Amino acid sequence: MEKTLLSKWCLYLLFLFPLGLLAQEVKGTITDEATGIPIAGATVLEKGTSNGTTTNFDGEYSLNVNSFPAVLVVSYLGYETKEVSVNSASTVNVQMAESATALDEIVVTGLASSTKRSNAANAVASVSAEELTGVTVQSGLDGALYGKFNGAEIKANSGAPGGGISMRLRGVTSIFGDQQPLFIVDGVYVDNSSIGLGNNVVSQAAGGGNASTNQDDASNRIADIDPADIENVEILKGASAAAIYGSRAAGGVVIITTKRGKLGKPQTSFSQVFGFRSPTQLLGLRDYTQAQITALGGPNNPTLRDYEAELFDNTVVSSTTRFSTSGANENSDYFFGATHRDEPGLVDNTGYRKSSVRLNIGQRFNDWLDLYVTTNYINSQSDRGFFNNGNANRTVGYALAFTYPWEDLSPVDGVYPQGGAGSNVLETVALTTNREEVNRFIGSAKTNVKLLTRDNQRLKLVLEGGFDQYTLRTTSIFPSGLTYFRDPSSLGGVSISGTTVNTNYNLSAFLVHNLDLDNGLSFTTQVGSFLQDFDRNTVITIATGLNGSQTNLGQSTNVSTQQTIRPQRDKGFFAQEEINYNDQLIATLGIRADKSTNNGDANEFNYYPKANLAVNLHKFDFWSVDEISSLKPRIAYGEAGRFPNFNDRFSLMNAQFIGGTSGLSPGNLRGNPDIGPERQTELEFGLDIGLLNNRFTLEASFYNKTIKDLLIQSQFPTSSGFTTEVVNGGELENKGVELGLNANILQKDDFSWNASFKWWKNKSEVTSLDVPSFTNGGFAASLGTFLIQEGKSATQIVGTYNPADFTAEEIARRDPEGDGFFVYGNAEPDFQMSWFNEISYKAFDFTFLWHWKKGGDNINLTTLLYDLAGTTWDYNDTGLDPSGQLSNGDYRASQAFVNPDPVIEDAGYLKLREIGVFYTLPDGLIPYTEKVKIGLSGRNLINIFDYNSYDPEVSNFGNNVLANNVEVTPYPVSKFVNFHLNVNF
Repeated sequence: MEKTLLSKWCLYLLFLFPLGLLAQEVKGTITDEATGIPIAGATVLEKGTSNGTTTNFDGEYSLNVNSFPAVLVVSYLGYETKEVSVNSASTVNVQMAESATALDEIVVTGLASSTKRSNAANAVASVSAEELTGVTVQSGLDGALYGKFNGAEIKANSGAPGGGISMRLRGVTSIFGDQQPLFIVDGVYVDNSSIGLGNNVVSQAAGGGNASTNQDDASNRIADIDPADIENVEILKGASAAAIYGSRAAGGVVIITTKRGKLGKPQTSFSQVFGFRSPTQLLGLRDYTQAQITALGGPNNPTLRDYEAELFDNTVVSSTTRFSTSGANENSDYFFGATHRDEPGLVDNTGYRKSSVRLNIGQRFNDWLDLYVTTNYINSQSDRGFFNNGNANRTVGYALAFTYPWEDLSPVDGVYPQGGAGSNVLETVALTTNREEVNRFIGSAKTNVKLLTRDNQRLKLVLEGGFDQYTLRTTSIFPSGLTYFRDPSSLGGVSISGTTVNTNYNLSAFLVHNLDLDNGLSFTTQVGSFLQDFDRNTVITIATGLNGSQTNLGQSTNVSTQQTIRPQRDKGFFAQEEINYNDQLIATLGIRADKSTNNGDANEFNYYPKANLAVNLHKFDFWSVDEISSLKPRIAYGEAGRFPNFNDRFSLMNAQFIGGTSGLSPGNLRGNPDIGPERQTELEFGLDIGLLNNRFTLEASFYNKTIKDLLIQSQFPTSSGFTTEVVNGGELENKGVELGLNANILQKDDFSWNASFKWWKNKSEVTSLDVPSFTNGGFAASLGTFLIQEGKSATQIVGTYNPADFTAEEIARRDPEGDGFFVYGNAEPDFQMSWFNEISYKAFDFTFLWHWKKGGDNINLTTLLYDLAGTTWDYNDTGLDPSGQLSNGDYRASQAFVNPDPVIEDAGYLKLREIGVFYTLPDGLIPYTEKVKIGLSGRNLINIFDYNSYDPEVSNFGNNVLANNVEVTPYPVSKFVNFHLNVNF
């Protein structure tokens, strides 16, 4: 019996030993190919099975493999997926290389999650650090984005240094609301306001048919961000992607991530750029005859003086100095960057100076807790000059139109003559001040607390906070000695001091749970809540009747103060579920709910759902087309919103002084206690294709975006004491197409050529309107304006006409509604296209970016003013008058204030946005350096357009996106040539 028992145990051990061999261990370490640093969190999967694991903090893994030979699939976001063959139980170490293909880029999919672009169901545009600043130096983020992603219309407000743009993503998204996208920097909701300087008291710009006070050519605050600090920018262009940001996302979302230290040895770099700024084009003098000079009151045989050239035809030298250092190890990382920029303007006493310091620090305390902190301090000063619209002939451009070249405006013994325009442009440039000074701090903190870590599931708590505070001080000084203040009945000199204190902070907390099942399904669940607080306080004090040369507010005879306070607090929650089946099927469901003090009911939640699906057909077993390396159809739906303006819910009051007693009387606007946000829904279809191992990738997107509950100013019975009320009434639709092609055209050891093409088009329509058609934007229908009309484009430009010039049949055809308007143009471009090329040959790098905007009209009132004065550069040319009898200037002047057609012009262009050539010096040529690069670059060097002014990219009304195509004597646009020295240590 004992022998039998012993035999049984021997047989059991014999069978047990080979059975143990059926599951044999493969282990090893996953590291970064370039640095050798371990990669924590990488996935190691036995190909063809659900058997897998992830690496620990030290990059180590251990996996039991059922049979050999086997293939291990190693993947990690941001790295190229690698397959390794294994023939036996052993130690297999794997080195991973950072991904060089756009399909492996990381894009945002939730408030606390991201995914590979190859799995995304939305068209999310990404702009890398190399694309932002790798070609040429940029004054600000606004200029760095031109032509670099599709679906956008970006337009500079003027050529004044210091920034100032309007940005529209996927068409018009509001009539009276703010259409600018939401900007988020490292999780901070940053303010991008454009705040006027209060110069209307001198320019009287708001008295010329448009009461808007945003005609001061102010910069917008996103210009404060230093593009050299940015690692990448992601643009969520429509509601299907931006729904996770709720009622702030109707204009799209721009997500900015700044740089941080990378694993490896510390990196230190220094760069110095010297640039030359000059005008892109000047308009020149009219070719006068003596008879024309006499008719305008000029002398015989005068000496003509080109004041435009004296003011604008300058070449000035700018400089940008940059220092940065960064590094990282397994537990901590840091990035420090400092930039000082000095950019004089074309016009004397204008320019832009900015200093920016950034410190980003990350610390991993253990395997379950980390903290990442970003800080950024900006100090800037922008001298804007006195340009744009004015109805007292005092702004530089306005007065220049009415200044005749035979006048002598030079000072005599320091005293300027008045000049025929009513003001002296040389005096205005020399003596007036219009300055913006900014002190700004932006900071954020984010921590990840890993609450649960298992082989197949993980749970973490994400806490994030952001803070953005700036003080904007504006100073405008118009001394009492100015010629137009010498009359005792005038204002007698003006000093304007403005202070804006803006404070934003946002807090959020999210739980993120990852679950990986054996059947290939994985789930990413996130829920959380947020609080956002915004407070802007602007005080503008205007002093008139200055005491001699004094500019102190107290040294004046009259002082008035204006204050605007805009508080807002938003709260809400967000939940999202992402489902991934073996990277073959990727689906997302989510909902955002938020409420705001800007809504009529501050306690009512507004809900914004989202849902999308992407299918990677090439990852299914049935796929057998080797030439097509990736094929992904996708569909996405989402909703987003736009809060009402701060004062839409309140009835405004006006200060009154009656019978020696101060009081209040109702204003024109009646508050609406039921006002709510505009709501946007978007359905996006797309197809992404990769060819020849993804050497060529094509992305095509089609969207239909509907904006409901438009914020509209409705007429209100005057018997109530009010005239208007803001209501939710109307619907607007945008349809568009976006195409993108990335091509790795050639890849050799010493030569490479990469190119990308982007093409996009949008068309809008007002599909419903609860109020009668109305005009908006511009100054008057006789000068061109927008008509918001059901069934028509939201960007159509209309104007009056002279019935005597047309037949009854033509009037019936062109004015079927009988409202007295013809349609003369449309601000929406026919399409836009950009072409980016990056060519490398040995130590040389050559890069350039072309941008083509086809169509889209501007209202060119600069030319009209020159026509009315008889000073237009092309006044004597012919070709515009249909009868062939009048010169161009005479014809345009004859149509003024009746027929705006001659001043509504095609604003299309072809521009060489950027070009650069760089040479990397041989290693070791300069001691103690690691890499030295020298280069030459340019911005806006080639500008091709038929538009009859300085540049078609211009806006008299600042970042008012609907009316961003109206021009009135702006600051001229510049081109730049830069010399670069970049040194890495």
